[in-house]
Order: sequence, then structure tokens, then C-alpha cells
Amino acid sequence: MAILACSNRRGLLTAYRGHVITKNEIKFIKSLQLKKNRQEHSLFFVEGAKSVLEALASDFTVEKVFATEEFATQIPRAKLREFKLEICPERDLVAMGTFESNNAALALLQFKNAAPITENNLTLLLDDISDPGNLGTIIRTADWFGIKDIVCSPNTTDFYSPKVINATMGSFTRINLLYQDLNVFLKQNKRTVYGAFLEGTKLGTSALERNSVLVIGNEAKGISKEVERYVNTKVTIPGAGHTESLNASVAAAILMYALVN
Repeated sequence: MAILACSNRRGLLTAYRGHVITKNEIKFIKSLQLKKNRQEHSLFFVEGAKSVLEALASDFTVEKVFATEEFATQIPRAKLREFKLEICPERDLVAMGTFESNNAALALLQFKNAAPITENNLTLLLDDISDPGNLGTIIRTADWFGIKDIVCSPNTTDFYSPKVINATMGSFTRINLLYQDLNVFLKQNKRTVYGAFLEGTKLGTSALERNSVLVIGNEAKGISKEVERYVNTKVTIPGAGHTESLNASVAAAILMYALVN
């Protein structure tokens, strides 16, 4: 049962207060935690007040929003015409999603096709980033620095994973991300390619080009040999301690800062 827009919002919400989310609905949403199910239906979900509001304000197509009555009153009236709305208690939101508590909402969204890469800004290339938290943090950091385009190798963890989406804190709505064979992308690329390596030119010793490509490698293996062939300048982040390496998302953040400033 769906809630549609009407002139009396609170009356409408009250009218549907008693609707009970079915076990099948909960089971289906929960199944989208698995990549194969997300791909089969081209759907994913977003949880929590901030991320859901970001999704509603984005160009993603929202199919349905499950929300507490309190949160539903925060949804702009015009938006109620664009998707189905189900009022439900917090326990149903928790049962469907991954949060231990969720007193706001969960939104069901369609996959979105990536746009062509813009070649007048910094582009990130992620070479087999495997940790969802790292990918989500990199996306959020890229959004902070105004970087719009991210190209991921096919083996990079899934963009639509709940762990990735949650880690972006809504920034997934402002990033253009696509999966592609990095060798194919780099063969066609005409910009300078920077790569993060333990041994390379130390940051701060030479000027960097903003209109370029930055490659971040796998957390354990670094940048692959196939991709390394296309790197024009190897860069490293100088440190004074004894740890072996930086976390991939931390290294990406430092290098993004260096390239956009």
C-alpha cells in the first residue's frame, strides 16, 4: 500500500499509520544486502535520515521510502508525488536494513548509469580497492574536494553495497562512478597520470597538475603492474614514523588535497 501526495499531509500519514509492512517486503529489502540480488533487480537501499534526504534531493530515481511517521513529515510535499511512501515503526526499518537503530527512514533506489568522464578536472582511478569502508570514505573525500569522477576497476568492491553507501554519508549522490577496465581507460587517456607508491617523488618537491588522473591501488598489493605502465609520475607521502604504509582512503585524501590545491 502506498502513500501518495495530498493536501492534508498529516491526515494522510495518520490514515496509513496502521499499515503493516509484510514479511515478504522485509525479506526482499534485506536480500539487497547481497550483490547478486542488487544486480538482478538493479535496486539498492539507503538508510538513515541524512542519506535518505540526500537521495531524495538527488537525480537518483527513488522507488519507495519506508519511514517513521515523524520523519515522513520532513519530506517535501512535492517529493511525495515521485515515489511510494510506507509509514512503519523503527523495528521494521532495523529488520530491513543494516543499522542497529534507525528512527528515520530507508529508501529503495534504482541503479543509475554513469555519465561520460569530464577531462577538465581530477579523475580518480581505483585499482581493486576491496574494503567497502575505504571506497565509501574515498567517495566522501572526493565529494569534499569537488572531485566528480571516479573510475573503478571491475574487481573494486561494489558501489551499491550498504557498507559503501553508508560510509559516503550521502556523497554517493554527487559522484559519477563507473566500473571499467583501467587499461582501456588509460590507453585513451591523454592527461598526466599520478600513482601512489611507497617509493616515488615526495609530495611538495614538485608542482602537480590538477587536470590529471590519480591512481590509488589495492590495500595490500598496491597498484597492479598492468596499470603501473601508464603512470607518468610516482608520488609518495613522506612520513616520520615506522608504520609500513597508510590506509588507502587516508593516502587518497592526502593526495587529493595535494592535487586540488
